[in-house]
Amino acid sequence: MSDLRKIIIDDREVEVDPAMTLIQACEQAGIEIPRFCYHERLSIAGNCRMCLVEVVGGPPKPAASCAMQVRDLRPGRDGEPPVVRTNSPMVKKAREGVMEFLLINHPLDCPICDQGGECDLQDQAMAYGVDFSRYREPKRAVDNMDLGPLVGTAMTRCISCTRCVRFITEVAGMPELGQTGRGEDAEITSYLGQTLDSEMQGNIIDLCPVGALTSKPYAFTARPWELTKTETIDVMDALGSNIRVDTKGREVMRILPRNHDGVNEEWISDKTRFVWDGLRRQRLDKPYIRENGKLRPASWPEALEAAAAAIKGATKLAGLIGDLVPVEAAASLRQLVEAQGGTVECRVDGAALPAGNRGAYVGTGTIEEIDTAEAIMLIGCNPRAEAPVLNARIRKAWSQGANIGLIGEPVDLTYEYSHIGTNPTVLPGITAGDHAAVREKASIVIVGQGALRRPDGAAVLAAAQALAEATASRLLILHTAAGRVGAMDAGCTTEGGIDAALEGADVIYNLGADEIEIAAGAFVIYQGSHGDRGAHRADVILPGAAYTEEQALFVNTEGRPQIALRAGFPPGEAKENWAILRALSADLGATQPWNSLAGLRKALIEEVPHLAEIDAVPENPVVPLPEGTLAEAPFEPAIADHFITNPIARASTLMAELSANAKARRKVPLAAE
Repeated sequence: MSDLRKIIIDDREVEVDPAMTLIQACEQAGIEIPRFCYHERLSIAGNCRMCLVEVVGGPPKPAASCAMQVRDLRPGRDGEPPVVRTNSPMVKKAREGVMEFLLINHPLDCPICDQGGECDLQDQAMAYGVDFSRYREPKRAVDNMDLGPLVGTAMTRCISCTRCVRFITEVAGMPELGQTGRGEDAEITSYLGQTLDSEMQGNIIDLCPVGALTSKPYAFTARPWELTKTETIDVMDALGSNIRVDTKGREVMRILPRNHDGVNEEWISDKTRFVWDGLRRQRLDKPYIRENGKLRPASWPEALEAAAAAIKGATKLAGLIGDLVPVEAAASLRQLVEAQGGTVECRVDGAALPAGNRGAYVGTGTIEEIDTAEAIMLIGCNPRAEAPVLNARIRKAWSQGANIGLIGEPVDLTYEYSHIGTNPTVLPGITAGDHAAVREKASIVIVGQGALRRPDGAAVLAAAQALAEATASRLLILHTAAGRVGAMDAGCTTEGGIDAALEGADVIYNLGADEIEIAAGAFVIYQGSHGDRGAHRADVILPGAAYTEEQALFVNTEGRPQIALRAGFPPGEAKENWAILRALSADLGATQPWNSLAGLRKALIEEVPHLAEIDAVPENPVVPLPEGTLAEAPFEPAIADHFITNPIARASTLMAELSANAKARRKVPLAAE
């Protein structure tokens, strides 16, 4: 405690770290300081002046509390602690003056502004401003810029806090915004009028303290007080980002991030934020049965009876578990299929993830450890495409001095790295080197699915494990499927993988596996939320709930179980996934021993105890894998197109537009001969 420093804030003595800024010290003391430009995850700009406080004994003017550290304060004449006042007449007058200046050119747009009801400027004008303005001249206007299909602009409202510029430059690593001009001519603009090319640009909508940057897809559709807000978990990648889903009636209107320092901090990717229009399109809302080559609508009893008849007559039954399936539904399908003598498989992409060895299919590291890592090795992964928020964390570590190495296809990751090779044959040589210096540092090895989907995937994973062991590093497996880790925890694997599961199967129960082609011949029962590839191939379709429409467990890429809550209800006759399987088990004459989600979850936790530890990352034992032969073929990317990786994203018109824009950007313009 000796390195703490005593200061007096509003007659209250507190002990704080001298490296803290005054605004942080006031927050620690429970005193609210207004601010526009300051944000705890961005660099300090100190340009809005709203956070002014009075430092007693200092200069006879208010000081910006975001830009002054506690160590800069001088003690009193007799050595007494420094005194800071946040509510003195000087501070009150200064804040009112700052607010008056900010509102000089701000348009009276509140009735038609999307930020209304959630606007920092509105709130702080009410709390700290004055009820009049001495300004009678015409307000200046600023031209709006086109930032693309996601972020709408009304730049006349901008107060030049520069949060968007700092986020795009520092966190997203795509410096495409900047400020030009001085004084009244200052304005935020994009370089050369370009649209934004970041997978995380939507976060500047949340950061903007006024209505200058708003969500284009959400514009003019709802007011915040009309929305029902549900805190849940994202499934667009395996990071398990904490999100809030806002619904109006039965429709999802928008998706926002929630703060979770261990997972996504307070950022989400654009795919997570804007995929909600895919929840409305191409939905399966009634059961279907294929007759004479064509699908026809059917009733639930009829569809369940047809599915049960097919399963009872199966010579070999196989169950496939898709990328977005929650743990309860995966465990329920496993129980149903195994009771009929069949097998289930969740590694539908052929990834060489060893069943039962959690230290190998999840790893031993956590996402949060990336922040403090001094050395990071990326093997066969492109985190910018596979998990943009995780990539921002790696960038943060790089900005603090971490060394990054990449084995795989060279790509733009928004930060510098050493490109070590394109195939896994370089791994043994690296492992055999002298790692005395690295062993002293915090380090992490991240293995992507592009490294594990190959014929030598098991050998690559063993080599990555050996490298982590040699360098005393943590190992993190970067999954691309939100439901994969939970399904593997629930034992949904077959010896020999997907090929062994499908070989000779004449009836296949496809639970949301839309990323796989099923050959002709087998009878396919498809259960899912969207009319995607799986439904086109199906003989019986059972409509299920999407991730916002049922309560469920998901386990993220680091092995952290999290609960997703229901934000709305499935459309039409669609049901919750576990309930469909429970009803089908009764038709099969092998009724599952639970009648509720709570009963299913209790049985699941008895079998897999760590699933009860919600929001905790269990320690995984390291069980070394046997060495294998590494092929010289280069690593291929796990994701071909970041924006359309699952049925919900493929149903979204906005994701299709973003995908087309990304392809257009990558094309090299050629002049005519």
